[in-house]
Amino acid sequence: MRRPTGKVVGIIKRNSRPLCMGMLMPSPIKEATRHLFTPADRRMPRVRVETRQAASLQAHRIVVAIDGWLRHSRYPNGHFVRSLGKCGDKETETEVLLLEHDVPHQPFSQAVLACLPPPTFSITAEDQAGREDLRALSICSVDPPGCTDIDDALHCKPLDNGNTEVRVHIADVNYFIRPGNALDEEASLRGTTVYLCEKRIDMVPELLSSNLCSLRSNVDRLAFSCIWEMTPKAEIVSTRFTKSIINSKASLTYAEAQLMMDDAGRKDPVTSSLRGLNSLAKILKQRRIQNGALTLASPEVRFHMDSETHDPIDLQTKELKETNSMVEEFMLLANISVAERIVGEFPECALLRRHPAPPPSNYDILVKAAKSKNIEIQVDSAKALAESLDRAAVPGAPPYLNTLLRILATRYMMQAIYFCSSMDPDTHHYGLATAIYTHFTLPIRR
Repeated sequence: MRRPTGKVVGIIKRNSRPLCMGMLMPSPIKEATRHLFTPADRRMPRVRVETRQAASLQAHRIVVAIDGWLRHSRYPNGHFVRSLGKCGDKETETEVLLLEHDVPHQPFSQAVLACLPPPTFSITAEDQAGREDLRALSICSVDPPGCTDIDDALHCKPLDNGNTEVRVHIADVNYFIRPGNALDEEASLRGTTVYLCEKRIDMVPELLSSNLCSLRSNVDRLAFSCIWEMTPKAEIVSTRFTKSIINSKASLTYAEAQLMMDDAGRKDPVTSSLRGLNSLAKILKQRRIQNGALTLASPEVRFHMDSETHDPIDLQTKELKETNSMVEEFMLLANISVAERIVGEFPECALLRRHPAPPPSNYDILVKAAKSKNIEIQVDSAKALAESLDRAAVPGAPPYLNTLLRILATRYMMQAIYFCSSMDPDTHHYGLATAIYTHFTLPIRR
């Protein structure tokens, strides 16, 4: 049987990184100078390294550069670059993790820091010009415990006509970062804030991420606000956008916000606003689910750390509350509304995000796995899949069976991508079941 064959005639661009992180395996031959290096990334080959430091590098994580690969050699040749530290050391393992995944984590350069405003920056009358003053409103933020980079805040109030005015306020990071300067280029290179266990690698310097751009309570902050008028059935009557100046009245955790809403004795403006938001969010979520939105996220976990060693000692699943869903719904709605607006204003160059529908064959393993438990999974559409997963249960089976099926379904999804509106007429977001979407929220983190 003839098989298709080919020949590599040249390499246009190398896709692999020039550096590898891993451990040196000293040669058993006494006084040998050539040793094998084993990369932490199993996709990389072992590398032959020539060094006289093998004894001192044992049990260390090291960096090796690949120099070349001779035609008839079993291993490529490389050279020792530097040691990252001893194996098992927390800082060393974190460094390996970041380097292996190409996460930029170096300290911000002086050129970047020179772009920052002074730490004593305060909003002037000139800064307020052209902005809507919303400081009198009972605005609050709702975030995970310990959050200092607060991107968003919310508020709602009843109108005389029976409708509700809902406002989502997003940090105006753009005010502090000018296009093309060193700070903008560094943020573009990093792309996102990276969160590790007890460590955060900011996309922008801390002065912005945790202070001047963070919508903390009881301080004036510059924001960009998305404002809707909604009927009691969460139908949007009108949408408008404005640059604003706000003063959040409370920085709440999800649990704190939930306790406030559940306390029937509380009648203060912030609690009333939260209850109004939550009531509308429930309707928005139900409508998304009816349209075929998928709920595939597995439970988040939180590490409990030793107060002295800072080592993880326990793992706990985060309990999701109504307030989690409340914030999520309005962030999604803000992103949808902004996507519609920017396409209307810039039909050729609006930056959107879409999620292509996977071919049904992608789900063959999921369907087969579910069928082994007498569960039928329909994959003709997102709505059919969502309804199938909601029904997926077996009497007497472990309660996490449904979660496992949802995690398995996630593995076969297509990758969501950013794209320019002129590149593709298909703007549909499969997972969210919405016709159009972008990322307007979380500007401090992405």
